[in-house]
Amino acid sequence: MRAVELFAGAGGLAMGISLAGFKSEAVVEWDKWACDTVRENQRRGYPLVSSWPLHEGDVRDVDWSSIPEGIDLLAGGPPCQPFSMGGKHQAHDDKRDMFPATVHVVRTLRPKTFIIENVKGLTRSAFANYFEYIKLQLEFPEAPRRAHESWFDHLMRLQTEKTSGRLHQSGLTYNVTSTLVNAADYGIPQKRERVFIVGTRSDLDIDWHFPDSTHSEAALLHSQWVTGEYWDRHKIAKRDRPQIPPRLEKRIQALAAKAPTTLPWRTVRDALADLPSPTSAKASSIRDHKFQDGAKVYPGHTGSPLDLPAKTIKAGGHGVPGGENMMVLPDGSVRYFTIRETARLQTFPDGYVFHGAWGECMRQLGNAVPMELGRVVASSVAQALIESELRLLQNTSKKNKAAA
Repeated sequence: MRAVELFAGAGGLAMGISLAGFKSEAVVEWDKWACDTVRENQRRGYPLVSSWPLHEGDVRDVDWSSIPEGIDLLAGGPPCQPFSMGGKHQAHDDKRDMFPATVHVVRTLRPKTFIIENVKGLTRSAFANYFEYIKLQLEFPEAPRRAHESWFDHLMRLQTEKTSGRLHQSGLTYNVTSTLVNAADYGIPQKRERVFIVGTRSDLDIDWHFPDSTHSEAALLHSQWVTGEYWDRHKIAKRDRPQIPPRLEKRIQALAAKAPTTLPWRTVRDALADLPSPTSAKASSIRDHKFQDGAKVYPGHTGSPLDLPAKTIKAGGHGVPGGENMMVLPDGSVRYFTIRETARLQTFPDGYVFHGAWGECMRQLGNAVPMELGRVVASSVAQALIESELRLLQNTSKKNKAAA
């Protein structure tokens, strides 16, 4: 199966797609530092990225006619600053809004499926009309915005023509589904809420639904406070284990009566258990695991507890946001996550290295899609594509037998 990746960044989503069985025909990213990260891993022979045809530049400047027909998957996370909770919330008025460019590539390549990832802020009530506009453009990519037509007038036209059924009668259309997910529910050691917009081409018999969650907070609480398996696994002596928080007592009682069927959320402690402290001598032998001084607690920025999934790793607009990108140690003090620790929280493999100074690497990681989450979503799409091909072969075989 063949894929194209837009806005690839440091490669988290693209590597997840590769793990799901897709071969990259083009990987596009404009940021020099992120491209240097990919190139450095290619020079080092890292297998998931070694054969990527990397294009450094704007997706709007790529000659898409050079890509052979028959792309199975188009994927990418258009820049999220226009919709980020910490951004300026300008949406369609923000020059960084790359959704129009994404729709253009869909229209040009006609992929069988697409996966678009973005921040939770896209679902805010203030962006409701524009979010609907994004989905309608992806549903009907061959009904583009006309000259001198405002985005809102285009939205009204798309809604009217969809209701009338005219847009479904001919041309390229997609079945589009949007889902807000928490990465922690899929085994990522981080509470990272993101929107996935997935489309399947309407002329194909593709039956897809978002994969069911595999992990839960309830299962984590059960392993911590009912069975104690969590503390046993981490060799935490009973005298050193925290007390059950009073606000959780009734919930723990209910969990004791009926155990969850999912796996426990993965915590910061789970993700970093076998990494030495960055201040120890052993840390010097581990790439990207260097102590960074200066972490401070301030209102609204209190760091990530060890025994929960990390707070959302963020890129920040002016330097690294310390509160989101630091951990709370057992004695109550805080320190920044190292690059390697942050990569673990984003489920990048230990063999994958990052190019640039600490702040630059943290920015790349904050912008990334967790590799494992990308694999989960892309694998579900790959499975749907395979099942579609099998149904097509079966139907063709039946027709041939009937005609014989």
